[in-house]
Parts: sequence; C-alpha cells; structure tokens
Amino acid sequence: MHLHTCLGLAAITALLVGCNDPTPLPNAQIPIPEAAPVPTGPVSGSLQWAAEGAWRSPRDVARNQWRHPVETLEFCGLKPTQNVIEVWPGGGWYTQILAPWLKENDGHYSAALLDPDTSERAKMLNASFMRAFGDTERYGEITTRVLSKTSDSLAPKNSVDMVLTFRNVHSWMARGMAAKAFADFYEALKPGGILCVVEHRLPDAREQDPLARSGYVQRTLVRGLAEDVGFTFEAQSDINANPDDTADHPFGVWTLPPVRRSAASGQSPAEDFDRARYDAIGESNRMTVRFRKPANTPVESPDAP
Repeated sequence: MHLHTCLGLAAITALLVGCNDPTPLPNAQIPIPEAAPVPTGPVSGSLQWAAEGAWRSPRDVARNQWRHPVETLEFCGLKPTQNVIEVWPGGGWYTQILAPWLKENDGHYSAALLDPDTSERAKMLNASFMRAFGDTERYGEITTRVLSKTSDSLAPKNSVDMVLTFRNVHSWMARGMAAKAFADFYEALKPGGILCVVEHRLPDAREQDPLARSGYVQRTLVRGLAEDVGFTFEAQSDINANPDDTADHPFGVWTLPPVRRSAASGQSPAEDFDRARYDAIGESNRMTVRFRKPANTPVESPDAP
C-alpha cells in the first residue's frame, strides 16, 4: 500500500473516532425545549368566560351561585350566533354576560327596556342602562326596544331566535300587561324560536294574587300565559330552585337578598328587623321554564297586507 494512501486512511479513522467521542466540547449547551404554558381559567369566548368576566364586579360574580347563569342559559338552548332579546334587563346583571358573549361569537343582543314616557324613573333607569353598556368594544352594538302596556311590536315579526326574561312576570301582572307581553314575544320570535322565563315561584297550591304583589308567581300561571298565545311548553328545570324559600315573607320576595327590604316600599329601613333569618335563606326559589313557538307557524310574505 502506498504511503499517501495509508496516511489518508489514518486521517479518516481519526476523524471518525473524534465524532464518536462522548466528551462535550468546552462551553457546549444542549437546548431544552420550553414546556407549553398550561391554560388557566375558562376558554375565551365561552359562556363560562363571560360569567366570570373580569369586567364584572366581584359582587355580581358572587351571585352566580344563586343565579347559575351558565347552566340556565344552556338549559334555555342559547346558541352563540343567535339574535337574542332580553326583556326588562333592569341593572343588566345578565346583560354583562349575554352581550359580550354574543358579540364575541357574532350573535346579537337586544334589550327591551321600560317605556321612558311612562315615568321619570323609567327614563332614569334606561339612561343608566345605556351608560353602563355603552362600551361597544366590550358589549357590541346593543339594539334597544321598548315593552309596555301600549308599546308597538317588540321586533319585526318572525325575526328573533330567542327571548329571555328574568324575574319580570310579576311586574307585568301588576301593570295588567302580562298577556300582551307574551303575545309580543310570540310575534317577534321566528317559527321554532324559544322563550325562556325565570321567575320567583309561588307553590301551585297557594292562592295567586292577580297583581303578584309578593313578587311570586305560580308556574302553572306562567305556562298558561305562554300557551294561551300559542307557545308549546317544552321543559322546566330546578336549576334555580331554593327549597329554603317559603315564599311568605313580610315584604314579599324583596325581603330576601339581594334587595333585603326591612320595611314597606318607600319607608326607612327598620333597625330592629331580624335580617339574619332571611339572609340565611339566600335568593328566592325560582322556576326556569322553556317554551317554543311551533316550527310550522305560518310566516307572512313581505307582500302580505
């Protein structure tokens, strides 16, 4: 074998031996891949995300334990892209959840408010609601409508996927407009659309005050109001039930949290009132009921007279 051939083989052998040397080179660092961060909290855009929203006050979030918003809205059958009307939202406890969630998922939230022409208080409450929910980046473009004893249609006929109302039937009874309200809901909903009602529940065996001055309403009465205008009863749930509530308090349902009334409306709170027993009950016993507008309801053509 020629000398230069032997030298060449020796060099190659030395190189291969060096490649297999397990001793690391000075200052050599082996990169370690970083672990992916573990997500915390609910998924952005989910109902749970909206219910726990950072924009909500701790006091309002704490009331989730009594109002069960995620379970309630899931029972109602709410879908993220729907056109939804909430009727008489009050201070907007549910609006804080519904409006951001629907906005995030390309749905649309509308609020049917009090008629501002009926009283200065109604005008003030409506203005307060609009100030609270004027942030379109958070809540989207909220459409406002009016529901009253003399109001026009709640929305164009057959245009809404869902109507939601929370603890309002007693107020419509007091104003003599309960039947009209349910008829307005029926007209606004699309065929197959859903009406979902949460209301303070009076046991069906108890006598119902026609004006519901205690704030409590029989479930059979709510069902009758809905079925009288054409709705089909679909389901009921005990999600918001509270068996500790006896529905016979001195100042009606408002004796309980969160109102915690200790004197008649308009009077100063009674300092000697025993609050503890009513606070221990918690919020009221509530029915949660779902109705549907029949899917085969005839729809008028745009040219119909």
